Amino acid sequence: MFGSELRVRRPVLLILVYGVFLALVGITATAQGVIVSQRSSVGALNDIVGSDSATARAFVNAYVQLRYLDGGARPDELTQVEDQLRKLLREYEIVRVELRLLDGTILVSDVTQLRGQAMAVSPAFTEALAGKAQASIVAAGDAEAGPGALPTATVLQEYLPLLVNRKTVAVLAIWRDAVPILARLSDLRRDVVLVTLSAGLIAAGLLFLVFRSAQGRLTRQTAALLDAAVRDPLTGTLNHGALVGHLAREIERARASGTALGVALIDIDNFRLLNDNHGHRAGDDALLAVVDLLKRNVPPSIVLGRYGPDEFLLVADATVVADLEPAVERLRTALVDFGLQFDATERLPVTVSAGLCTYPLHGDSVTVLLAAAAGTVAEAKASGGDAIRVAGEEVGPSTTGFDVLQGLVLAVDTKDRYTKRHSEDVARYAVFLAERVGLDPELVRSIRMAGLLHDVGKIGIPDPILRKPGKLTAEEYEIFKQHVALGDMIVRDVPDIDVVRAGIRYHHERWDGAGYLDHLEGEGIPLIGRVLAVGDAFSAMTTTRPYRKALDVGEALRRLGDAAGTQLDEQLVRAFIEGIETAVDPPLPGEAAAASMRASRRRVA
Repeated sequence: MFGSELRVRRPVLLILVYGVFLALVGITATAQGVIVSQRSSVGALNDIVGSDSATARAFVNAYVQLRYLDGGARPDELTQVEDQLRKLLREYEIVRVELRLLDGTILVSDVTQLRGQAMAVSPAFTEALAGKAQASIVAAGDAEAGPGALPTATVLQEYLPLLVNRKTVAVLAIWRDAVPILARLSDLRRDVVLVTLSAGLIAAGLLFLVFRSAQGRLTRQTAALLDAAVRDPLTGTLNHGALVGHLAREIERARASGTALGVALIDIDNFRLLNDNHGHRAGDDALLAVVDLLKRNVPPSIVLGRYGPDEFLLVADATVVADLEPAVERLRTALVDFGLQFDATERLPVTVSAGLCTYPLHGDSVTVLLAAAAGTVAEAKASGGDAIRVAGEEVGPSTTGFDVLQGLVLAVDTKDRYTKRHSEDVARYAVFLAERVGLDPELVRSIRMAGLLHDVGKIGIPDPILRKPGKLTAEEYEIFKQHVALGDMIVRDVPDIDVVRAGIRYHHERWDGAGYLDHLEGEGIPLIGRVLAVGDAFSAMTTTRPYRKALDVGEALRRLGDAAGTQLDEQLVRAFIEGIETAVDPPLPGEAAAASMRASRRRVA
């Protein structure tokens, strides 16, 4: 919006990407730890079962005979087998071993008292009878071992089938202490998570460095682009649009706080003569010299910038308004000892004329204040130049609305010569149409001025958007559309121009309500806005722009007719087309017509 400051936005996207990356690292580490733990658990159990199965086969082959399984073993033989079973026991590893028959009866055990005990046939034992080794980690109280406490809280319970000719003849049951196994698995899970997180943190650190470097570069580039949009390329100071925007903000602050505000407009004397006689390089040297002296003699708290081709504007808030005139006087004094030297010329002096005014004494708006400053500079130059003038109190009130607007016409010309020529064409076409439909002379006069100023808000549009040779992006177009609001704000405090304001504000509204910014429709659009819309459309179509050629008058009139009733007021379009086609001296596109309009405007003004 008008007067708003351009700022570099925070790197929200990069912060979001970085946060998502860290979240993914955490999720990946946790998931990988769980997956590795599960697979490691399965792998570890399979290794233990495989090892114990081999041990079981070796044990049975060495110490158990088939007749033992059919009840043909003597007690001493079973005792001998149990002695061998006890040799399998190891502290913190195997804590119980039993050889069971197919019905669950314990044939032998490392605990002799359990021999002959009948045990219930569980689902796991049934699976082992089918020839599949079974293993599970259970609490000691839930173990299916024979009566008697196991010396650990958690056990690995194994049922290992003993096969003869692929047929299960007995089951060797083993209970291992599971605490060491679970500890190893926990350590493995912890190590996997730590390694994954460490790798993730290292990657996050590297990515942070990359993001910070990339964001730093993007921030610097964005800041440079934003700075270029508000800086004059030659002097490096604020440009016209940035100065007007800054002044608008300062006036709003001063109005809210009830404080004063100072403005100084400085004009280099005989600048055009210097350019014509010695070239633009000489003019650039003079501008750079004045800027250098301004920076040396003006306090940093006073904002300065290039307001026009040979003009500089100083804006001082309430804290430094008293320093404004002394600073300008120091500049004028410093220029006494300065001169430009060119080939075959004597040393040329550089002088300035300055006009000073204050808010609210000499004006209570941007336009009135700048008009007062411009008028005071003109007085200083009229007296011979090299002078400083302070505006009298009568400058603000005595300045008429149309005098201020004439100054704004020159400001538009300074900003963009195309806009100036286009505005003159729109004024010609709009006046022609107003006279064709019989509007009163006072309204025609307002329409003429509104036509000249309908695009004054473009003063505040950044140059890269205003002068872009191609089609605007959606975001750029939204910024561009604000020029009607900017123009309305620029002229809102100028007295006696409510009708002109309406033309500036509403000339882009459409008859069908699809225009901008207020989406008015039909006769709800002020008449001056509808008249200007016809002239604006005809001028846009018949003017060559960098991205397209101008249409001839016939084609432009045909398209104007097509827009009647949707974009434009149908009655006004019919009157305009009929007038162009039948009038003796209709306003047509071209430099000759524009020159005639400028001469007419000088007579009217």
